Amino acid sequence: MASTVTSRPGYGQLLRTRGAWTFLLPGFAARQPFAMLTISIVLLVQHTTGSYGAAGAAAAVTGVSMALFAPYSGRLADRYGQRAVLIPGVLVHTASGLTLTALALSHAPLWALFAAAVPTGASVPQIGPMVRARWGVKLQGSPLMTTAAAFESVTDELTFVFGPLLATALCTAVDPAAGLLTEAALTLLSGLLFAAQKSTQPLVTLDEHARVEHGSALRVPGVRVLIVTFLGIGSVFGGMQVSLAAFTESIGEPGLNGVLYGVFAAGNMLSGIVCGAIAWKAGPQQRLVVGYGALALAASGLWAAHSVLALAGLGLLVGMCIAPALITGYTLVESLVPAGARTEAFTWLTGAVALGQAAAVTVAGQLEDRFWDGAGFLVPMVGTLLALATLLALRSRLTSRPRTRTVARGVGHRVPVAVD
Repeated sequence: MASTVTSRPGYGQLLRTRGAWTFLLPGFAARQPFAMLTISIVLLVQHTTGSYGAAGAAAAVTGVSMALFAPYSGRLADRYGQRAVLIPGVLVHTASGLTLTALALSHAPLWALFAAAVPTGASVPQIGPMVRARWGVKLQGSPLMTTAAAFESVTDELTFVFGPLLATALCTAVDPAAGLLTEAALTLLSGLLFAAQKSTQPLVTLDEHARVEHGSALRVPGVRVLIVTFLGIGSVFGGMQVSLAAFTESIGEPGLNGVLYGVFAAGNMLSGIVCGAIAWKAGPQQRLVVGYGALALAASGLWAAHSVLALAGLGLLVGMCIAPALITGYTLVESLVPAGARTEAFTWLTGAVALGQAAAVTVAGQLEDRFWDGAGFLVPMVGTLLALATLLALRSRLTSRPRTRTVARGVGHRVPVAVD
């Protein structure tokens, strides 16, 4: 899809969209727990078991569970409404998170932690995809959609500046369990507040013929390519979390973990702001390939950094390369996937990041336990290089789906129904 856009409305116009703030503020608050979850589990379980491998495995089970269940959550939200999915999910997540905390503090066996981690991950509220779907309703066919995709990526990364910092501070200065307890409490309060914003949630459709036409977002070839690229991005997040924690522990400065990860996330956030403000002449497929190549190159140098300053500089650079790839990937969903399946599509991508993060946490934890300090940084390098190779081989799949076919098959006869 070649881009012919030479100018685009900015963030100011986006934020003046009628009704946007009613879901933006609760949505921002409801995202914080997700950014705290993995690092809170890693720090708590490492404290109670003394093993980064065990901590990484427990966090990985949570991430895999989320990745597997998130698309079904998105599909249910598309069909029955976001509120109908959010409320029970928030309650289950809070209960299972508290259970996981209690088991870790009681030094329960690892299999018991895994058993509690499954519902904890499966019930993670998919706030980001739900907010993106609400933007899709508000901005249908508007050039502001690309700006909204950038804004959402910046918002995601802003949570990953505050979330890990808050979780690390709570776990190191208050109590190892404080991060996960706070995550559970925030999920309950902010999740219910977001669910209460009924007026801006997408309408659902009752027409069965339209559902057959839309099917699963996974049937779209371009979505499958994007899933692979987002798996690579997840490997960066997971590898960085475990490896930075192990590095700062090895130099006797565990409190620097949140700072270094915050620098990484800040680079992501800042580049996301710039990316959303630029009027791109290159098409999104080309931008994704070039941006992902830069990410793989930057991530390949992490394992060679052996000082705080070097890691901070490289982490900032890696973070700056992630945002353009994320923004472009989410923007492509708008052209590849029909409206009735976009929440599901967004959750596939979010789930892919979580799955990549889970695998990276597991592998990086094992590498840190068995080899040298910093061996876990090999994971982001390998993950992004493999994803880049896949993207280069299959980039032709990222072609916009024809819109005329959908109209011809009667989607215009759907009946929108508001769901409380």
